[in-house]
Amino acid sequence: MPRVTTLLPATETAIPIRCVDAAGWPAALAALPPLAAAFARASGFEAKPGRIALLPGPEGAIESVLFGVEGGDRGDAFAAGRLPDALPEGTYRLDGYPGDPALAALAWRLSGYRFGRYRERAAPQARLAAPAGVDAAEIDRIADAVAAGRDLVNTPANDLGPAEVEAAARALAERFGAACTVVAGEALEAGFPLIAAVGRASPRAPRLIDIAWGNPSAPRVTLVGKGVVFDTGGLDIKPSAAMLLMKKDMAGAAVALAAAEMVMGAGLPVRLRVLVPTVENAVAGDAFRPGDVLKSRRGLTVEIGNTDAEGRLILADALALADEEAPELVFDFATLTGAARVALGPDLPALFTEDDALAADLCATGLSVNDPVWRMPLWAPYAGLLDSKVADLNNVSGGPFAGSVTAALFLRRFAPAAKAHVHLDLYGWNPSAKPGRPEGGEVQTARLVYALLKRRYAAPRAARSAS
Repeated sequence: MPRVTTLLPATETAIPIRCVDAAGWPAALAALPPLAAAFARASGFEAKPGRIALLPGPEGAIESVLFGVEGGDRGDAFAAGRLPDALPEGTYRLDGYPGDPALAALAWRLSGYRFGRYRERAAPQARLAAPAGVDAAEIDRIADAVAAGRDLVNTPANDLGPAEVEAAARALAERFGAACTVVAGEALEAGFPLIAAVGRASPRAPRLIDIAWGNPSAPRVTLVGKGVVFDTGGLDIKPSAAMLLMKKDMAGAAVALAAAEMVMGAGLPVRLRVLVPTVENAVAGDAFRPGDVLKSRRGLTVEIGNTDAEGRLILADALALADEEAPELVFDFATLTGAARVALGPDLPALFTEDDALAADLCATGLSVNDPVWRMPLWAPYAGLLDSKVADLNNVSGGPFAGSVTAALFLRRFAPAAKAHVHLDLYGWNPSAKPGRPEGGEVQTARLVYALLKRRYAAPRAARSAS
């Protein structure tokens, strides 16, 4: 799909959106032309966050827009995302926006997303002229990658199986000249037995997608995304209410592909690898069972305590492959545990890593780009909860406590050689619409990881070239 720049060049003819807070409203009102000021008073506009008023000019056309914002540092970084759906067709510019203008422009773009595969949905007709100093092409690349990831998460499982995830990955790889290989069938059973076991009950064959891009001598960064296209729970079947959103159980794969699109689109100087184990966890006569003992790619044997803890199994084999080349950074993305959602809610993915400096950097970067995470502890004593009497470890703890921590500890066993391993347990869904975040599928942490990689690897190169 061609990418079209949707932020417009700066222009003086754009309708100004005057951003005002309560403290600055009296002065702003006094500075308005008499007709606009009279209309603002008559309409009862108050400079409260999110309030909008369209002000007419002498000929009756819109002369300007008033937009209430939060003063100081307390405002929503995506507040400008309220505007596209609230404004009539036209070209606008932001005046006096108190936050980061790049985030404001991105919020505008992200709010315009529509999932229209099955029903036509009109996109907003209000267009934004790029704020001064904002890289419009960069904003559009990020927004397009987010939209592609959202499309994958929003597509139901009847139209998105492992083959369709593979097709999306191949299309992305081809677009950027990356190599893409897929392991399936007997080769999958021999080399990635956990992935094969989880997916074998579905008529849609499981597979491992492997994308490689960039200079092989550059720092190695690997993204691993959980690609369970639908999760029934397997023989430990979920209740019907718990299956309603299971089309989003491949959101980790969508995050990995969206982040990869951002990295490749920006040409970051890294050797990028993307691994997507993709399966359907179905129920059939040959489904893997509670009590089975499976051998992983790494050689560790795993007792199956619960077939509904399938995501960590397929990630384990993919992480083992990633670990074989000892990358500098490994990120895995997964809609893994309900425990993380109970602890942090839907908006805040859980971050697990043993690298304190990296964790601090990720948390700070997440806040700076409005893609936040919260660090959770890899509490080593809880690893004993995964002990098995018949195998090297169990895939669940068997108890009600620390479910997201024990899942992260399980995954840690499969990436010991990586210089740093980051596990991100995310929800992948916006339960209700917010500025910049329409209801539905979301690629949480994709922008965060891209921003971190850009700062770590692109900035030093730029500094060297300037010296």
